[in-house]
Amino acid sequence: MSQEILEQLVASEPTPGEQHFPPFEATAEIEALADERIRHYPESQLSAVLPLLHIVQHHFGFISKEAITWVANKLEVEPIKVTSVVTFYPGFRQHAPGKFHYRVCRTLSCAMGGSYELMDTLCEITGIDRSKLSHHHPIVVSPCGNYSVEFAECLASCGTAPVCLVNDDFHEGVTADKAQALVDSYKP
Repeated sequence: MSQEILEQLVASEPTPGEQHFPPFEATAEIEALADERIRHYPESQLSAVLPLLHIVQHHFGFISKEAITWVANKLEVEPIKVTSVVTFYPGFRQHAPGKFHYRVCRTLSCAMGGSYELMDTLCEITGIDRSKLSHHHPIVVSPCGNYSVEFAECLASCGTAPVCLVNDDFHEGVTADKAQALVDSYKP
């Protein structure tokens, strides 16, 4: 696959959130983690694509074009195979989120509990303009780069709706009137 096609398929446009994440670099630590994960899949290295992408996103905040190329080379596959995984799973981010990334559940119980109002309030508090939101760009980052939001599908706590994640911290019963306190607890 040519680099030009990869550029078209992966949406890693710069965001203000990039200031909080290092640029992709295959350090010795990253190489060692990747090699260890690949050893778990002796029959088919391609099966290690998810673990390698998780390593990259954990360390660098999102999956860049350079990271896709590195994973593909590591697994000795075409970059399109890695790209298809990145673009299929909504858990993989294709551009840098903010320092504090809010994922608000929007499925039925949470929607009925006020998750859409919660999202509106979070955006108002953090200065996020969701008008640029699209299927291909589900994450919107604040101008300062400290905050980002996206809707999530079912965070598996319907009885405590609405729920959200801030980075990897789970929060239950977060109504719009509790949004300011939630944001304040994650001040940069």
